[in-house]
Amino acid sequence: MQALFRHATLAAALLAASAGASAAPLATVTFANPNNFSDVPHSSWEREEIFKELGDHFRKLAAKLPAGQELTVEVLDLDLAGHVYPARYSAKDLRVLKGAADWPHIKMRYTITEGGKVVRQGEENLSDMSYLQRHNRYRDDETLRYEKRMLDDWFKQRIATQ
Repeated sequence: MQALFRHATLAAALLAASAGASAAPLATVTFANPNNFSDVPHSSWEREEIFKELGDHFRKLAAKLPAGQELTVEVLDLDLAGHVYPARYSAKDLRVLKGAADWPHIKMRYTITEGGKVVRQGEENLSDMSYLQRHNRYRDDETLRYEKRMLDDWFKQRIATQ
């Protein structure tokens, strides 16, 4: 699984580098001990897809920071919305959302720097227990739509307001 972590980190770094060779990356995202995460897909390709999707979303949020600021995120635990049921006739497991005790949760550390100096840092335990009862601006077919809304809310309430 260390190889998966290295691949996810390398993929995030390559994606950030391809976004613009002259501009520094606005966000760096790593996943600490993904083997110990509460809930991620079993297959390595699905995990990489999830990690890429989350990394891309953090980069979109970081683009909203004031010019010169950069976001570094270390995801410590991840529990996606719903429960996973192993697929029998498909390559992809089935994720069922019931709205019971299956809400999304992300534990992470973050640092915002400007000119190499720390502007803000913290550790967050994000959860959205009412994830199925609230309006979601993301389409029904959007990957990680509930996790993205939860991260949007965190960014708006804790980062963008300060």
